[in-house]
Amino acid sequence: MIDVVFLLLVFFMLAARIGQEGALTLATGGGSGAYEGPPRLVTIRAQGLALNGAAVPAAALPDRLRDLGGGPGRTVVLRAGEGADLQRLAEVTGALTAAGFDRLVLVE
Repeated sequence: MIDVVFLLLVFFMLAARIGQEGALTLATGGGSGAYEGPPRLVTIRAQGLALNGAAVPAAALPDRLRDLGGGPGRTVVLRAGEGADLQRLAEVTGALTAAGFDRLVLVE
């Protein structure tokens, strides 16, 4: 009986380690500078995205953010809307990071 419990313990410990290599890298509060430039608030909804309150397709989001000015070096604020799940947040974060936006802040 102890062997079975030990094997289950080892199995769950190993299973819990899988998937940690895709951790989200987001800025934390208390940054050194104040927010600058036009607002760049991306609301992640269950069925789509919104940039500053206007619906935007996911493929066009990086271009729309660049159109606001400042380029990828500026802060982008992400907010999860009603019904948005963590997978959707990870997809949007990955797409923005791949497009060069590395200053992402997650708010409630």
